[in-house]
Amino acid sequence: MAIAKKHNTLNDFMDLKRQGQRITMLTAYDFTIAKILDQAGVDGILVGDSLGMVVQGRETTLKVSLDEMIYHAEMVGRAVQHSLIVVDLPFPTHLVG
Repeated sequence: MAIAKKHNTLNDFMDLKRQGQRITMLTAYDFTIAKILDQAGVDGILVGDSLGMVVQGRETTLKVSLDEMIYHAEMVGRAVQHSLIVVDLPFPTHLVG
């Protein structure tokens, strides 16, 4: 029986950095690609606001909403068992509130 690999954490990334190890990080916007990357052993998966251009066909990322980022992050989150998930906050989310 194979030993289950734990979910990567930010502390794992900091340990890799301290040890001079390379970290693999790729982008996914949906369940299927996230599942493939996770099973391939990618250390981290980015859900980037670049989905505005790559998935939605927009010219920039400026119209990507926080709700859209959450939607894509949820799909990726359902697929991932091991990789650390990093999600972009769309511009200008930090100005809201």
